[in-house]
Amino acid sequence: MASKAVYLHRDPMLKKRDDFEDILEERRNSSDLRYALRCYTPILYKGVSPCKADTLKNMVLQSDQLHYVINQVSKEMSRAVDDIQEEASAILEEMAHCLQLSTVRFFAFTLSKVFKTLFRSICVNEEGIQRLQQAIQEHPVVLLPSHRSYMDFLLMSYILYTYDLALPVIAAGMDFMGMKFVGEMLRMSGAFFIRRSFGGDKLYWAVFSEYVKTMLKNGFAPVEFFLEGTRSRTCKSLTPKLGLLNIVMDPYFKGEVFDVSLVPVSISYERILEEALYAREMLGVPKPKESTSGLFKARKVLSEDYGSIHVYFGQPVSVRSLAEGRINRCQFNLIPRHVPNRPSEDIQSFVNDSAYRLVRAQEENMVLKPWVLLASLLLQNHHQNQASGQNPGMALDELTEQAVWLRDLSRQYGAFLHWPDHMPPPDVISSSLSLHRGLVKMSEGRVQLALEQAGGQAGPGEPRSTLATPEEELLSRAVVVLSCASYRNQALHVFLRPALLAAAIHTAASNQKQEVFNSFSFLRNMFSNEFILCPGATVQDFEEACFLLVKTGALQVTQQEVLVTERGHRTLVFLTSMLDPFLQGYQVVCRFLCEEAPEVLTEKQFIPAVRKFIIKHLLAGRLRYTEVLSSDLQKNTLAALLRLGAVRKIKGAAQGTLKVNKVMVNSLEDTLGGKLPTQKAVVARL
Repeated sequence: MASKAVYLHRDPMLKKRDDFEDILEERRNSSDLRYALRCYTPILYKGVSPCKADTLKNMVLQSDQLHYVINQVSKEMSRAVDDIQEEASAILEEMAHCLQLSTVRFFAFTLSKVFKTLFRSICVNEEGIQRLQQAIQEHPVVLLPSHRSYMDFLLMSYILYTYDLALPVIAAGMDFMGMKFVGEMLRMSGAFFIRRSFGGDKLYWAVFSEYVKTMLKNGFAPVEFFLEGTRSRTCKSLTPKLGLLNIVMDPYFKGEVFDVSLVPVSISYERILEEALYAREMLGVPKPKESTSGLFKARKVLSEDYGSIHVYFGQPVSVRSLAEGRINRCQFNLIPRHVPNRPSEDIQSFVNDSAYRLVRAQEENMVLKPWVLLASLLLQNHHQNQASGQNPGMALDELTEQAVWLRDLSRQYGAFLHWPDHMPPPDVISSSLSLHRGLVKMSEGRVQLALEQAGGQAGPGEPRSTLATPEEELLSRAVVVLSCASYRNQALHVFLRPALLAAAIHTAASNQKQEVFNSFSFLRNMFSNEFILCPGATVQDFEEACFLLVKTGALQVTQQEVLVTERGHRTLVFLTSMLDPFLQGYQVVCRFLCEEAPEVLTEKQFIPAVRKFIIKHLLAGRLRYTEVLSSDLQKNTLAALLRLGAVRKIKGAAQGTLKVNKVMVNSLEDTLGGKLPTQKAVVARL
C-alpha cells in the first residue's frame, strides 16, 4: 500500500529542520520605499518571460479543451456557439488576475509598515527559499500554504518579493470581490477569483481548469492555493479538498509536462489576528462580509502586539516520484488530451493520498510556541476545576513545572517547538502570558482563563448580571474557551496518535493488544473527519502511537498485551484529556439526535437545534466542556455519522434532508462514551 511510504513510524527526533532568519530585521534598519522600488527580476521556469494578462486569456479561450466543452454545452442547451463563447469570455474576465508591478510595489511598501507594527518578527527558513528557487527553474511549481488567517496569501507574496522570487498566481474566493477597491488591488497583485461552488457548471469548470493548467504548463508563475479550501477557524488542519490538486496534476498525467513540484508551506502565528472573530463564528455569530469599510474599521488591530510568525517552506514534492509505481499514464493515451474525463478510481485514490501526505507535511513543519502548551494545560485545569469545584486556575510555579514537562514530552514526540532555551522557563511563561493577556489573568499568584472579563461588558461599577442573560454570559465565556482551544489545537497533530491510543486503552475491554487495537481503530475511524488521519493507515498509526509511548516510557507493549507503566499514568491522563472535549462533543450530538431531533430534519436546522440542546445542558451543569458549542465540531460529527450510515441524506426530498437511524446513533454514542471512565458521570447525567 502506497500510504505505508507516507506513514511508516520513525523516530521524529531524527528529523532535521532548517534554521530561520527574520526578514523584518532589515526592514527596521533600511528604507521601505527603497525596498519597494528596488530592481525586481525573478527567474521563471525554463527562463520564460512573464506573460501579459491578455495573452494568457487568449491562450485559454483558444484552447482545444475549452472549444470542445463550448461545443458540448452548445448542443446540450441548444444555444449558439458564439453565445457560449461570449459566456466563457465573461467568466474568464471575472476570474483572471492582472498582475501589475506598480501595485505589487505599493503592497510591498504598505505591508512593510503594517508588518513591522503588528509583528515582532517574520522568520523564514532560507534553505527552503533556496530549494524553491531551484524548483521554479526546473519544473512548474504549486505552492500549498496552510491557511489560518486572512494574512496568509499577502504574507506569501511579500516573502517571495523579498527574496526576488516569481510572485504566485493565487486562487481566491469571490468574497474579496465585494471589497471594491481592495479586490481590484488584489487582482493586480496576482489573485484570481473563483466561485465557492460550481460543481455542476460544466462551462465554468472548463474555463477555470484550463486557466490554471495554461499558467502551470507554460510556467508563467507559480500557482498557489490552499489545500484545505478555506481558513481553519479552529487552527486544526482541515480535510483536504481535491479539486484544484486534481487540476494541477493533470498536465503530468497527460504527459504535457515532465513533472510538477508541490511545495507545502507551514505558516505559524504566535497570536492570530482573528482569534475572537473565529470563536464567535463557531458560536453562530455570522461572519462579517468582506468590505473596504470593514478593513478600515479593523485598523485598531494595529495597536496590538501579535508576536512572531514562522514560515517554513517544505521540501518540494515531485508528482512524478509520488506517481511512480502507482499510476499507469498509458490510460491517458486512449483518448485525446482535449477531451475532459472524470478521474478514474486509481487517480482519485492517488490524489487523495497525496493530499493527506502534503497536509501532514504542513503539520510537521508548523512551529509551536510556548503558549500552545500553556493553553493546553490551562484548558485541562479549567475543566478539572469546574468538575471538582476547586479554586480556579493554577499556581504559577505549578504551571511552569507542567509546561517544562510538556515541552520535553512534545519534543520527544517530534514537535517543532520554538522554546527560547536561553531564557529561564519562568521568563518564557511570563512572556507568553503577557502576549495573550486577553485570554488569561493573574490573581494572587494563580493563572486562569479570563472568563470574568469575557462576560463583563458592564461599565465601571455596573453589575454584570443586569446586562446579560445566563445564556449570553455562557456564550461570552465560550469565546475565551474556544480562542484558547484554537491554540491548543495547533499541537493536536503532535499528540493525536498517542492520545487515540491512550483513549483506546481506557475503552478496551482488556489490555490485550488486539482489544486495544480494535478500540483504537473505532476511535480513529470516528474521528477521521475531525483530524488528518489518512484512510488505510490504521495499522501504521497504531504502530507509531505504540512506538512513541514505549519510547517515552509510558507503555510496555508485548506481542499480546499493552501495559501502562507506573511513570506512564501522568502522560496518559494528559493525552486522554486532550481528546475528552471531542469525545463529549460527538457524544452529545448523538444524544441530541436520539432524544430531541425528529427522525427527519434538514442540515440547515441541525446546527441551531443542536446548539440550543447543548446550551440547555451546559446551563444545567450536565456538560463539562464549553468547547462542544463549536459548530465546527458539530458539523464534523454529522459528517462522521453520514459516512458511517447512522444518518443518511434522503434522495428526492428537499436538499439537505436527513434521516436519523436512532438505534445506530445510540449504539455509537454508547461505544464512544459509555466505557470511558472520564465520561461515565456525564453519560449518566445526560
